[in-house]
Amino acid sequence: MTQTANTPKTAPTPSAQNGPDLNTLMHAVERPALPGAPANVIAFGWRALLKIKHVPEQLFDVLVTPIMFTVMFTFLFGGALAGSPQEYLVFLLPGILAQTVVFTVVYTGVTLNTDISKGIYDRFKSMPVWHPSPLVGAMVGDVIRYTGSSVIVFFIGFLLGYRPEAGLGGVILAIVLLNAFAFGIGWVFTTLGLLMRTPGAVMTLSWLVLMPVTFASNIFVDPATMPDLLQTIIAFNPIAHLVTALRSILAGAADPGGIALAMVAPIVLTAIFGPVTMRLYRRQR
Repeated sequence: MTQTANTPKTAPTPSAQNGPDLNTLMHAVERPALPGAPANVIAFGWRALLKIKHVPEQLFDVLVTPIMFTVMFTFLFGGALAGSPQEYLVFLLPGILAQTVVFTVVYTGVTLNTDISKGIYDRFKSMPVWHPSPLVGAMVGDVIRYTGSSVIVFFIGFLLGYRPEAGLGGVILAIVLLNAFAFGIGWVFTTLGLLMRTPGAVMTLSWLVLMPVTFASNIFVDPATMPDLLQTIIAFNPIAHLVTALRSILAGAADPGGIALAMVAPIVLTAIFGPVTMRLYRRQR
Protein backbone atom coordinates (compact mmCIF):
# COMPACT_ATOMS: atom_id res chain seq x y z
CA MET A 1 0.00 0.00 0.00
CA THR A 2 1.44 3.33 -1.04
CA GLN A 3 1.56 6.05 1.59
CA THR A 4 0.87 9.55 0.34
CA ALA A 5 3.16 12.19 1.87
CA ASN A 6 1.45 15.22 3.28
CA THR A 7 2.88 18.21 1.40
CA PRO A 8 2.75 21.35 3.53
CA LYS A 9 0.69 24.13 2.04
CA THR A 10 2.57 27.33 1.18
CA ALA A 11 1.26 30.38 2.98
CA PRO A 12 0.01 33.06 0.64
CA THR A 13 2.38 35.98 0.21
CA PRO A 14 1.39 39.40 1.50
CA SER A 15 0.98 40.61 -2.07
CA ALA A 16 -1.40 37.75 -2.78
CA GLN A 17 -3.42 38.61 0.31
CA ASN A 18 -3.43 42.38 0.00
CA GLY A 19 -3.11 42.99 -3.73
CA PRO A 20 -0.14 44.50 -5.63
CA ASP A 21 2.96 45.37 -3.65
CA LEU A 22 4.09 48.94 -2.99
CA ASN A 23 6.67 48.98 -5.77
CA THR A 24 4.02 47.97 -8.32
CA LEU A 25 1.65 50.66 -7.12
CA MET A 26 4.34 53.36 -7.25
CA HIS A 27 5.05 52.61 -10.89
CA ALA A 28 1.48 51.95 -11.93
CA VAL A 29 0.54 55.63 -12.14
CA GLU A 30 2.78 58.31 -13.56
CA ARG A 31 3.70 60.80 -10.87
CA PRO A 32 3.81 64.54 -11.63
CA ALA A 33 7.23 66.03 -12.17
CA LEU A 34 8.81 68.05 -9.40
CA PRO A 35 8.32 71.82 -9.77
CA GLY A 36 11.22 73.68 -11.32
CA ALA A 37 13.32 76.49 -9.94
CA PRO A 38 10.94 79.33 -10.96
CA ALA A 39 8.00 77.64 -9.23
CA ASN A 40 10.10 77.10 -6.11
CA VAL A 41 11.15 80.75 -6.03
CA ILE A 42 7.55 81.93 -6.48
CA ALA A 43 6.38 79.65 -3.65
CA PHE A 44 8.96 80.99 -1.22
CA GLY A 45 8.29 84.54 -2.38
CA TRP A 46 4.62 83.98 -1.58
CA ARG A 47 5.68 82.71 1.85
CA ALA A 48 7.49 86.01 2.46
CA LEU A 49 4.30 87.90 1.62
CA LEU A 50 2.23 85.70 3.93
CA LYS A 51 4.63 86.50 6.76
CA ILE A 52 3.87 90.18 6.25
CA LYS A 53 0.15 89.37 6.34
CA HIS A 54 0.37 87.43 9.60
CA VAL A 55 2.91 89.78 11.23
CA PRO A 56 1.76 93.21 9.98
CA GLU A 57 4.04 95.05 12.41
CA GLN A 58 6.82 94.23 9.94
CA LEU A 59 5.37 97.01 7.80
CA PHE A 60 5.84 99.62 10.53
CA ASP A 61 9.27 100.73 9.32
CA VAL A 62 8.21 100.48 5.69
CA LEU A 63 5.28 102.83 6.35
CA VAL A 64 6.59 105.21 9.01
CA THR A 65 10.23 105.73 8.04
CA PRO A 66 9.55 107.17 4.55
CA ILE A 67 6.96 109.59 5.93
CA MET A 68 9.21 110.72 8.78
CA PHE A 69 12.33 111.28 6.67
CA THR A 70 10.53 113.01 3.80
CA VAL A 71 8.57 115.45 5.95
CA MET A 72 11.30 116.08 8.52
CA PHE A 73 14.18 116.79 6.16
CA THR A 74 12.04 118.80 3.74
CA PHE A 75 10.92 121.30 6.36
CA LEU A 76 14.06 121.25 8.51
CA PHE A 77 16.57 121.89 5.74
CA GLY A 78 14.48 123.15 2.83
CA GLY A 79 14.51 126.84 3.67
CA ALA A 80 18.19 126.92 4.63
CA LEU A 81 19.57 124.88 1.74
CA ALA A 82 17.33 125.72 -1.21
CA GLY A 83 15.34 128.82 -0.32
CA SER A 84 12.05 126.96 0.17
CA PRO A 85 10.86 123.45 1.12
CA GLN A 86 9.27 122.99 -2.32
CA GLU A 87 12.52 123.68 -4.18
CA TYR A 88 14.51 121.48 -1.82
CA LEU A 89 11.98 118.66 -2.21
CA VAL A 90 12.86 118.35 -5.92
CA PHE A 91 16.49 117.74 -4.92
CA LEU A 92 15.77 115.69 -1.79
CA LEU A 93 13.08 113.22 -2.82
CA PRO A 94 15.23 111.00 -5.09
CA GLY A 95 17.75 110.77 -2.25
CA ILE A 96 15.07 109.86 0.29
CA LEU A 97 13.88 107.16 -2.11
CA ALA A 98 17.35 105.62 -2.19
CA GLN A 99 17.88 105.94 1.56
CA THR A 100 14.51 104.43 2.46
CA VAL A 101 14.87 101.41 0.20
CA VAL A 102 18.47 100.76 1.29
CA PHE A 103 17.40 100.89 4.95
CA THR A 104 14.58 98.45 4.18
CA VAL A 105 17.06 95.91 2.77
CA VAL A 106 18.44 95.41 6.29
CA TYR A 107 15.37 93.34 7.16
CA THR A 108 16.33 90.75 4.55
CA GLY A 109 19.23 89.66 6.74
CA VAL A 110 17.32 90.05 9.99
CA THR A 111 14.41 87.91 8.78
CA LEU A 112 16.77 85.24 7.44
CA ASN A 113 18.63 85.04 10.75
CA THR A 114 15.35 84.80 12.65
CA ASP A 115 14.11 81.91 10.51
CA ILE A 116 17.41 80.07 10.85
CA SER A 117 17.37 80.44 14.63
CA LYS A 118 13.91 78.83 14.66
CA GLY A 119 15.10 75.85 12.59
CA ILE A 120 12.82 76.57 9.63
CA TYR A 121 15.62 76.38 7.09
CA ASP A 122 16.58 72.90 8.30
CA ARG A 123 13.20 71.78 7.02
CA PHE A 124 13.71 73.60 3.73
CA LYS A 125 17.01 71.81 3.15
CA SER A 126 15.29 68.43 3.41
CA MET A 127 12.68 69.31 0.78
CA PRO A 128 13.06 68.32 -2.90
CA VAL A 129 13.34 71.92 -4.12
CA TRP A 130 15.94 73.96 -5.94
CA HIS A 131 18.51 74.56 -3.23
CA PRO A 132 18.81 78.39 -3.44
CA SER A 133 15.04 78.90 -3.75
CA PRO A 134 14.35 79.67 -0.04
CA LEU A 135 16.88 82.51 -0.15
CA VAL A 136 16.06 83.82 -3.62
CA GLY A 137 12.32 83.53 -2.99
CA ALA A 138 12.55 85.50 0.24
CA MET A 139 14.47 88.25 -1.55
CA VAL A 140 11.92 88.32 -4.37
CA GLY A 141 9.17 88.67 -1.78
CA ASP A 142 11.04 91.57 -0.21
CA VAL A 143 10.69 93.45 -3.49
CA ILE A 144 7.13 94.18 -2.31
CA ARG A 145 8.62 96.01 0.67
CA TYR A 146 10.87 98.08 -1.57
CA THR A 147 8.00 98.94 -3.90
CA GLY A 148 5.76 99.87 -0.98
CA SER A 149 8.41 102.16 0.50
CA SER A 150 8.96 103.85 -2.86
CA VAL A 151 5.25 104.41 -3.46
CA ILE A 152 4.84 105.96 -0.01
CA VAL A 153 7.73 108.38 -0.59
CA PHE A 154 6.23 109.44 -3.93
CA PHE A 155 2.80 109.83 -2.33
CA ILE A 156 4.11 112.02 0.49
CA GLY A 157 6.11 114.03 -2.03
CA PHE A 158 2.98 114.51 -4.11
CA LEU A 159 1.11 115.81 -1.06
CA LEU A 160 3.95 118.25 -0.40
CA GLY A 161 3.86 119.54 -3.98
CA TYR A 162 6.44 117.38 -5.76
CA ARG A 163 5.73 116.73 -9.44
CA PRO A 164 8.31 114.67 -11.38
CA GLU A 165 8.95 116.08 -14.83
CA ALA A 166 9.28 112.55 -16.22
CA GLY A 167 5.68 111.74 -15.29
CA LEU A 168 4.37 108.28 -14.47
CA GLY A 169 6.85 106.56 -16.78
CA GLY A 170 9.75 108.12 -14.91
CA VAL A 171 8.28 107.08 -11.57
CA ILE A 172 7.94 103.46 -12.73
CA LEU A 173 11.48 103.42 -14.13
CA ALA A 174 12.82 104.85 -10.86
CA ILE A 175 11.05 102.15 -8.83
CA VAL A 176 12.41 99.43 -11.14
CA LEU A 177 15.94 100.78 -10.71
CA LEU A 178 15.50 100.93 -6.93
CA ASN A 179 14.27 97.33 -6.79
CA ALA A 180 17.14 96.08 -8.93
CA PHE A 181 19.67 97.94 -6.78
CA ALA A 182 18.13 96.67 -3.53
CA PHE A 183 18.00 93.07 -4.78
CA GLY A 184 21.69 93.25 -5.67
CA ILE A 185 22.92 94.64 -2.36
CA GLY A 186 20.52 92.35 -0.49
CA TRP A 187 23.06 89.54 -0.88
CA VAL A 188 25.37 91.41 1.49
CA PHE A 189 22.73 91.26 4.20
CA THR A 190 21.87 87.61 3.58
CA THR A 191 25.56 86.90 4.20
CA LEU A 192 25.37 88.84 7.46
CA GLY A 193 22.19 86.97 8.36
CA LEU A 194 24.03 83.67 7.98
CA LEU A 195 27.18 84.81 9.81
CA MET A 196 25.69 86.56 12.84
CA ARG A 197 24.32 84.62 15.80
CA THR A 198 21.30 86.78 16.59
CA PRO A 199 18.93 89.05 14.66
CA GLY A 200 20.00 91.93 16.92
CA ALA A 201 23.61 91.49 15.87
CA VAL A 202 22.59 91.56 12.20
CA MET A 203 20.65 94.77 12.76
CA THR A 204 23.46 96.49 14.67
CA LEU A 205 26.19 95.64 12.17
CA SER A 206 23.98 96.57 9.22
CA TRP A 207 23.29 100.02 10.62
CA LEU A 208 26.97 100.56 11.40
CA VAL A 209 27.67 99.98 7.71
CA LEU A 210 24.72 101.85 6.23
CA MET A 211 24.71 105.03 8.31
CA PRO A 212 28.06 106.41 7.07
CA VAL A 213 27.44 105.14 3.52
CA THR A 214 24.07 106.89 3.23
CA PHE A 215 24.93 110.14 5.01
CA ALA A 216 28.34 110.52 3.32
CA SER A 217 26.62 110.88 -0.03
CA ASN A 218 24.72 113.34 -2.18
CA ILE A 219 21.33 112.56 -0.65
CA PHE A 220 20.89 115.78 1.33
CA VAL A 221 23.31 118.32 -0.16
CA ASP A 222 25.44 118.87 -3.24
CA PRO A 223 28.91 117.34 -2.67
CA ALA A 224 30.46 120.42 -4.31
CA THR A 225 30.06 122.21 -0.96
CA MET A 226 32.04 119.52 0.91
CA PRO A 227 35.79 119.12 1.56
CA ASP A 228 37.84 117.58 -1.24
CA LEU A 229 38.46 114.33 0.65
CA LEU A 230 34.76 113.81 1.25
CA GLN A 231 33.99 114.60 -2.39
CA THR A 232 36.44 111.88 -3.43
CA ILE A 233 34.78 109.38 -1.11
CA ILE A 234 31.33 110.26 -2.42
CA ALA A 235 32.53 109.85 -6.00
CA PHE A 236 33.03 106.14 -5.26
CA ASN A 237 29.89 105.74 -3.14
CA PRO A 238 27.35 103.44 -4.89
CA ILE A 239 24.48 105.15 -3.05
CA ALA A 240 25.54 108.46 -4.60
CA HIS A 241 25.55 106.87 -8.05
CA LEU A 242 22.02 105.57 -7.45
CA VAL A 243 20.77 108.97 -6.29
CA THR A 244 22.30 110.70 -9.32
CA ALA A 245 20.62 108.21 -11.66
CA LEU A 246 17.27 108.66 -9.91
CA ARG A 247 17.48 112.45 -10.19
CA SER A 248 18.17 112.25 -13.91
CA ILE A 249 15.28 109.83 -14.44
CA LEU A 250 12.73 111.86 -12.49
CA ALA A 251 13.88 115.10 -14.13
CA GLY A 252 12.99 113.63 -17.52
CA ALA A 253 16.62 113.45 -18.66
CA ALA A 254 17.51 109.84 -17.95
CA ASP A 255 21.23 109.21 -18.41
CA PRO A 256 21.91 105.63 -19.62
CA GLY A 257 25.53 105.91 -18.52
CA GLY A 258 24.49 107.03 -15.05
CA ILE A 259 21.96 104.22 -14.75
CA ALA A 260 24.56 101.68 -15.83
CA LEU A 261 27.02 103.09 -13.29
CA ALA A 262 24.39 102.80 -10.55
CA MET A 263 23.99 99.09 -11.35
CA VAL A 264 27.71 98.29 -11.23
CA ALA A 265 27.81 97.92 -7.44
CA PRO A 266 24.74 95.64 -7.17
CA ILE A 267 26.04 93.41 -9.96
CA VAL A 268 29.50 93.15 -8.39
CA LEU A 269 28.05 92.54 -4.92
CA THR A 270 25.75 89.83 -6.28
CA ALA A 271 28.69 88.15 -8.03
CA ILE A 272 30.68 88.18 -4.79
CA PHE A 273 28.15 87.68 -2.03
CA GLY A 274 25.71 85.43 -3.92
CA PRO A 275 28.15 82.48 -3.98
CA VAL A 276 29.33 83.31 -0.44
CA THR A 277 25.74 83.24 0.78
CA MET A 278 25.07 79.88 -0.86
CA ARG A 279 28.27 78.39 0.56
CA LEU A 280 27.36 79.53 4.06
CA TYR A 281 23.81 78.28 3.58
CA ARG A 282 24.97 74.79 2.61
CA ARG A 283 27.27 74.65 5.61
CA GLN A 284 24.64 75.99 8.01
CA ARG A 285 23.72 73.58 10.82
